[in-house]
Amino acid sequence: MFESLSEKLQAVFDRLGRKGRLSEEDVDLALREVRVALLEADVSLRVVRQFVAAIKEKAVGQDVLQSLTPAQTVIKLVHDQLVELLGTEPAKLAVNPKPPTVVMLVGLQGSGKTTHAGKLAVHVRKMGHKPLLVAADPYRPAAVTQLQTLGKQIDVPVYYEQGKKPPELSQAAVRYAEQNGLSFVIVDTAGRLQIDDELMRELEAITSRVSPTETLLVADAMTGQEAVHVAEGFKQHVNVTGVILTKMDGDARGGAALSLREVTGVPIKFIGTGEKLDALEQFHPDRLAQRILGMGDVLSLIERAQEHVDQEQAAKMQSKVVKGEFDLQDFLDQMSQLRKMAGGGGLTGLVEMLPGVGRAMKEARQAGQAVDEKQFKRIEAIIQSMTPEERRRPDIIGGSRKRRIASGSGTSAAEINQLLAQFRQMQTMMKQLSKGLPGMAGLARGGLGNALGGLPSLPGLGGGAASVPQAVPAAAAAAGGGNRQHHKARKKKKRR
Repeated sequence: MFESLSEKLQAVFDRLGRKGRLSEEDVDLALREVRVALLEADVSLRVVRQFVAAIKEKAVGQDVLQSLTPAQTVIKLVHDQLVELLGTEPAKLAVNPKPPTVVMLVGLQGSGKTTHAGKLAVHVRKMGHKPLLVAADPYRPAAVTQLQTLGKQIDVPVYYEQGKKPPELSQAAVRYAEQNGLSFVIVDTAGRLQIDDELMRELEAITSRVSPTETLLVADAMTGQEAVHVAEGFKQHVNVTGVILTKMDGDARGGAALSLREVTGVPIKFIGTGEKLDALEQFHPDRLAQRILGMGDVLSLIERAQEHVDQEQAAKMQSKVVKGEFDLQDFLDQMSQLRKMAGGGGLTGLVEMLPGVGRAMKEARQAGQAVDEKQFKRIEAIIQSMTPEERRRPDIIGGSRKRRIASGSGTSAAEINQLLAQFRQMQTMMKQLSKGLPGMAGLARGGLGNALGGLPSLPGLGGGAASVPQAVPAAAAAAGGGNRQHHKARKKKKRR
């Protein structure tokens, strides 16, 4: 979502970095370009003015012009101001000390309320709560059925009584939760195409009946500043305590995320980052600011690794790497873990969390070397078409075996040769890493190494935290780069 804004800000910082010292004119020019970048990202004009004025004031106060690293100082000022704009500290979900906690979801039609009711249920269950979903939208066709289907998918009960109006239904649902030991009640309310009196009266009636601990507005980030106007409209009628900003994995300009809190005073509590029901993240202002400025998001990467990587399996995998016993079955298992970690954002979204990688990915795409995630599926198909013995001992795969594997996986012998060659390269790199390259041992011993110790490898990669920085070039080689080399080789052969 913030790719365009990130590019423009990076261009500004690059120009500043080429100067040994900055004049006041340099700072003014840079801030003018920052202003234009924010306006083009659909950030509110009032917010942009305040943002630029605050940075200018701090820049003068911190003697940026006399700094030995003026460009870095400006980047830090922009980062700190972005964090302040977005909310400084993460806004946590409030929990009622006396269960159940009632969360009412409000918003316009099409914003993703029903889907995010399911996502929120998954999230609170991870927190140790027992959620209940309430289908309080009897007006939209199939809204109740949609929520019931989601409930079955995630194994969460859904409360609904036909013929009851939403206020009475919501009150009955809370009583049901109390009687059945359910600690979180998530009420999926009705939406409209636009804010109207009838909708607001119903929300006010539900509020008076169930006294929600949280009233979360589900807003579509793709609508830009309209999401801010919607938040202001709802806030006039109900006590909106937070926002779930959906479709943050889209290609909109991101102005809603940067304007919402400043304009409405309502914090963003969660962001939807994909279509899957686990693609809901707690909103961290500092992490989003780092992503916007191309600094990556290592903390979120660590959290994903801790959530999806089996630490016992990771320890066994590291032992195999050290002993040089890593085989294609291990590689297939790690590919599966990588997919789980990637979630709704895909593999590209995962590696872009690494510092500096977002820009490298952009340059790779421009050079026609983007990661082709379909290629990873082809790699999986090839390995799955091998026998257990072939996965353990790839060296035994000869011509007849390759033909059988190619037939079973829908690929060609050339693609199998390519995978085997890349796997041999990966094994060589793993042996080097296991012996300890300069600087790698300390990283592996640190907290990052422990958290990412089981991070899946890619063709051309070593295992564990030490190999993470090579993820982008290796992924590019595995998912596109290797194919181009193969085509070049064929062209040379033809010319000969």
